[in-house]
Amino acid sequence: MAKHRIYTTSFASVYPLYVAKAEKKGRTKAEVDQIIAWLTGYGPKDLEAELARKADFETFFAEVPRLNPSRALIKGVIRGVRVEDIKEPTMQEIRYLDKLIDELARRKAIETLLRQ
Repeated sequence: MAKHRIYTTSFASVYPLYVAKAEKKGRTKAEVDQIIAWLTGYGPKDLEAELARKADFETFFAEVPRLNPSRALIKGVIRGVRVEDIKEPTMQEIRYLDKLIDELARRKAIETLLRQ
């Protein structure tokens, strides 16, 4: 079975879309970066390096410094599928990020998004 095309899509090509979605709803690039850092452990310089490297989503998530154990608390539906029910680990990580960006755009408090 062929992999979903998101696996081979460059993270750097989607990142501006995450930022644009957030900014359209009055949020900031810094908040998007904070969410990515919370989920993956990538600091600001690491994130910039990943964006410059143009790694695909599969590589981006395979090489994260530290996946946040609290990410399992992310619940809900993204693209018609419950994120907690996704069996494939990389796809679940991608959808966790999508869900967090969606919640940010819905103006949820950052403390709530980061499951604190």
